[in-house]
Amino acid sequence: MINIRKGDARGTSRAGWLHSRHSFSFADYYDPAHMGVSALRVLNEDRVDPGEGFPPHGHRDMEIISIVLEGAMAHEDSTGGGSVIRPGDVQLMHAGTGIMHSEFNASDTDPLHFLQIWVMPNRTGVRPGYEQHQFMEPDEHGVMRRILDPDGAEGALRINQDVRAWQARLTDGQDLDLPLSPGRQGWLQVAKGDVLLDGETLTAGDGAHIQDTGVPVIHARGDAELIVFDLP
Repeated sequence: MINIRKGDARGTSRAGWLHSRHSFSFADYYDPAHMGVSALRVLNEDRVDPGEGFPPHGHRDMEIISIVLEGAMAHEDSTGGGSVIRPGDVQLMHAGTGIMHSEFNASDTDPLHFLQIWVMPNRTGVRPGYEQHQFMEPDEHGVMRRILDPDGAEGALRINQDVRAWQARLTDGQDLDLPLSPGRQGWLQVAKGDVLLDGETLTAGDGAHIQDTGVPVIHARGDAELIVFDLP
């Protein structure tokens, strides 16, 4: 079974410099039919004006992932972590017992476009931490990389949950078997481009909840970028 979440059906919010689309309920957007999938609780697509951003604020007991699609994001946190995140990089924060952090558009001229993802951890009260890794070059295509894994398999960032995730950049006409384990469920998020999934066209911003099916095949219609989650 595949349930499509069209991008234009997502929640939306705009606060001056920030334009967000919410796949699941978040902040002032509430939809009891879309509260997340398994441990995947938040999936926001954010666009931040040049020179603007999120001032220091706190979180606890959440795994927070940032994936930059366009532009550059400057990050600082109370663990001493600080860096600029660019396309091809993935950032993971373990909020644990509590972390303060800020994210700003690192450019005064170009917009920032990124995905903010929250995963509920399988254990609370852990020591806060920050990790970042470049999984692909900014202009690299035709590849799929494991970015999250509880055991750090294939060099993925270690997440405190039984969740695995991949980032894929496909070229026109390329097929991809989604790497979902038997008896589990998946979430596919189209970040860029158009793809075919089970005969249906998905475009940037669309998502799909995948349950009780075989191995779905993605077919790229032009260059495309995807995030795939394997969930309990």
